[in-house]
Amino acid sequence: MCGVVGFYSPQAPMPLHEAEHVLRQMTNRLEHRGPDDSGCWIDGPSGVALGQTRLAIVDLSPLGHQPMDSANGEWTIVFNGEIYNFHTLRQELASLGVTFKGHSDTEVLVEGFNIWGVRPTIEKCVGMFAIAAWNHRERELTLVRDRLGKKPLYYGCIGQTWFFASELKALHPHPRFEPRLNRHAIPLYLRHNYIPGPYSIYEHIWKLQPGTILTINAQGQSTGPQTYWSMRKDASAKGLANPFQGTFDEALQQLDQLLENAISLRMIADVPLGSFLSGGIDSSLVTALMQKVSSKPVRTFSIGFEDPAYDEAPFAKAIAQHLKTDHVEHIVSGREALDVIPLLPEMFDEPFADSSQIPTYLVSKLARQSVTVALSGDGGDEFFCGYRRYFQTQQIASMLQRIPGPARLMAAKLCQWAVPLAKSVSLRWQKRFSHASHLFSHAESDDLYLSHMQYWTEQTPGTVGIPWSGTEFMNRETWLASSHAEERWMDLDSRTYLPDDILTKVDRTSMAVALETRAPLIDHRVIEFAWTLPLDFKRQANSGKIPLKRILNKYVPAELFERPKKGFGVPMERWLCEDLRDWAEDLLSEQSLNATGFYNTPLIRQRWHAHTHGQPVWNYHLWGVLMLQAWLRTWPH
Repeated sequence: MCGVVGFYSPQAPMPLHEAEHVLRQMTNRLEHRGPDDSGCWIDGPSGVALGQTRLAIVDLSPLGHQPMDSANGEWTIVFNGEIYNFHTLRQELASLGVTFKGHSDTEVLVEGFNIWGVRPTIEKCVGMFAIAAWNHRERELTLVRDRLGKKPLYYGCIGQTWFFASELKALHPHPRFEPRLNRHAIPLYLRHNYIPGPYSIYEHIWKLQPGTILTINAQGQSTGPQTYWSMRKDASAKGLANPFQGTFDEALQQLDQLLENAISLRMIADVPLGSFLSGGIDSSLVTALMQKVSSKPVRTFSIGFEDPAYDEAPFAKAIAQHLKTDHVEHIVSGREALDVIPLLPEMFDEPFADSSQIPTYLVSKLARQSVTVALSGDGGDEFFCGYRRYFQTQQIASMLQRIPGPARLMAAKLCQWAVPLAKSVSLRWQKRFSHASHLFSHAESDDLYLSHMQYWTEQTPGTVGIPWSGTEFMNRETWLASSHAEERWMDLDSRTYLPDDILTKVDRTSMAVALETRAPLIDHRVIEFAWTLPLDFKRQANSGKIPLKRILNKYVPAELFERPKKGFGVPMERWLCEDLRDWAEDLLSEQSLNATGFYNTPLIRQRWHAHTHGQPVWNYHLWGVLMLQAWLRTWPH
């Protein structure tokens, strides 16, 4: 795991001494991602510069140093991530006459580019990666991001200079970088509590979308990102069009083999590794299969909280004892968790407001004391119908659709009429009538699901003076064509929520402590197979992830994992009323909100007052505003 950064100014190259100084400053901003080594490479006449910080995982010797050249000198690359099947690719290249100096996956990658080309090489790779590759002969810079978006990569062009970096903070030292706030990203962020790709918080800077390649030629021009793998074409739509023809048990056997292979590949490392273990289905399954293929007890890590409503540590401990892992548990005090909050704006360097970022950072910090690599269970919900909201939304829609349409419309109008009247009685009743009106007006399951996945919207805007534009999330024309709502939602989540929330959260929190995380459940081969399975294989009644549960049950008794899911949360609702109240009041004061010029201050203040006076809880909405406010105070814009 590493950090990559660089720039390309083919029409206006910087003086060499200045370029060297700037690149070193940019690279230093990513030291937390790669504390073991760093390297800079510049081709002054071409105007290209590549920097990298290294967290050494495979081939700890100097032969794994980056930037790395191909043997014939035609390619130079920097690379963040891991190519898990690099041994197989190495053998294939060796059979073609390639001679290797070391045994790193970076060397396999750069020689693959030289022999096969960029896209054919990437299509052979199983892994997670963000790559910048310079072709000396063509004078082209190519950027590549992995299929699922596990590794981040920002890019953009300001004036005549192209930039790229693993994190936005690395762009700031460049004198041609202009950190102008992308005001159109603000409503998108407040809608989702993250900024959906391809947008970023800055104008002219974008997220390279998962599964895409961007090439910039010697004239400084690009045709834009080209897709080499897409969730729709290569997984969801393709899987539905080519369904699995065997029995459920045959599907289980094939899935079990795929998962075991995915986990075995991700256990290849020249450093200590372990597993996050929450006691839930996904992390328990990953840990169980790790223990199956390991010759010694797997190191597992979990955190708990003093508040029993958020404490899953006893469940994780029970799983660990059954699997006989080398388990480490830490009970987090309220103060310890709260102390993470001031670190978040620097850690994420773009507004981000999934409060599970706090425990994810804490468990990463715990694991890093013992290991350099940790496997996680991310991805099980999106591909095996695991989220409770899938079932809850269907239940509500089913109940509402039993009511005749005219009656629903009348009920919606009555509730809407009651909203302003209820305000004089109680904000709690105002929220209830508003919510009821929305439910009666949106009886279709897709409408209900969208409302569940949004916070501030056009109807309750958190901003003024900025158009509330939609994204792929809102555009029904981009949704998967399936008669099953759950499949439409899984596809939607895997293209939006997974890369821009879940994987972003895990990357920033783990890399803040130089811990590499690997997620075997989002191996693209597992995903492609999962989408061939009938929905009835994945869910029964109001329960999902049936195949994962059945495989886990081979190693762990069902009574140890069959329970309602708590989620990896923190008591934010209470914290905002108690420990964080003064901090939040400062950020949400009328003066602070008005200073930005874009907030809907009266509405935000109303919800803050309601939250702190025992009225409706708005912790998700308010946490989004708070993280944006904290970001605005931390970073230039």
